[in-house]
Amino acid sequence: MKSVSMARDARRSRAARIITILKDLFPTPQSALHWSQPYEYLFAVIMSAQTTDKQVNKVNAGLFLKYKTLDDFLRADPGIFAADMSAINLYKNKAKYILATARILRDVYGGKVPDTMDELIKLPGAGRKTANVVLGTLYGKAVGVTVDTHVIRLTKLYKLTTETSPEKIEKELMEIIPQSEWIGFSNRLIWYGREHCPARCKKCPACPLWKAV
Repeated sequence: MKSVSMARDARRSRAARIITILKDLFPTPQSALHWSQPYEYLFAVIMSAQTTDKQVNKVNAGLFLKYKTLDDFLRADPGIFAADMSAINLYKNKAKYILATARILRDVYGGKVPDTMDELIKLPGAGRKTANVVLGTLYGKAVGVTVDTHVIRLTKLYKLTTETSPEKIEKELMEIIPQSEWIGFSNRLIWYGREHCPARCKKCPACPLWKAV
């Protein structure tokens, strides 16, 4: 037990150093997804699974112009709507998720995006990662740590976790990072992965976070 505690303390100390550096690099990180209405952000996050935010924004530039209100989504022809999203991965399933979610938002929540984890994860296409992102961005609620592909890769690289599943990684991160930092940590690490440490980069010693390990 002592060795487990010591390992956790070492990860906690490393996380604190990483957070300090990330704050210097990205003082006010914002979501890279484009949106104007809360439901649009939820839809964009659902669309972003296994798709880059850049590609989602390209699709949404036309999608949100064509479907300007929640009612427009509800009136959409499923086949045409799916075709409108065809430039992103898994677009057929995501189209079904979004149209089903739009109906739930109207019928159950009066057009509003729910603000609890339990409610969000019940929406079609919205798992825990989506819920964490939405709660953090729309409501400033730190219920958990968003674990996307960048966070998985970088927390392993910088020795903050030895786990492999998103659920276990999130639990471990929640144990070593103060709750007040959960939202900012994920946002900053995602931006760091995009701008300083892409997956194929092999220049680790030159990266700003390397000295924190």
